[in-house]
Amino acid sequence: MEDALDRIENRIAGLLARKGRVLVGIDGNCAAGKTTLAARLSRDFDCGVFHMDDFFLRPVQRRPERYAQPGGNVDYERFAGEVLTPLLAGEPFSYRPFDCRVLELAPPVEAVPGALSIVEGSYSLHPYFGDPWDLKIFLTVSPERQRERILLRPEFLHRRFFEEWIPMEQRYFEAFGIRSRCDLTADTTENSLRIPE
Repeated sequence: MEDALDRIENRIAGLLARKGRVLVGIDGNCAAGKTTLAARLSRDFDCGVFHMDDFFLRPVQRRPERYAQPGGNVDYERFAGEVLTPLLAGEPFSYRPFDCRVLELAPPVEAVPGALSIVEGSYSLHPYFGDPWDLKIFLTVSPERQRERILLRPEFLHRRFFEEWIPMEQRYFEAFGIRSRCDLTADTTENSLRIPE
């Protein structure tokens, strides 16, 4: 874990030294450790993390034609307007996370961009955003280990993961070649972070 993490952190530190402000996107398979990696980087660099899970579609947006689009099951338009645009401008902003428990937008969250900002979650690298990223990371995990990890999550979500969310993710990855567009790919199957040589 440490060797691969060190490589990622050294890459980020180099970018920060050259550019001053850096934007990192972490995409990949569900249960591959995107949130865990983002939390670790946030702790080590004292930076902000923005979660694509906060931008699930609101009920009014959940239409068959929307779900037919690769990557269409997140509100990428709202993420771009509320988070990405002000983040790139370096301006303070607020956004309203989607609360899945009540299917409504939660109260606004205030944010101030720092030197490093991280966007994590499936669909983080959606082509709708263009290519504003200084570093793009893709996390992968074997189907067997992914299943084990998902089965540790609340039982009422299992069917949705296996029958809806994983197939939608795969369609998005394939439609847009997400993995091949990334600067780094890391595998977390062995419960560690491994960057293939």
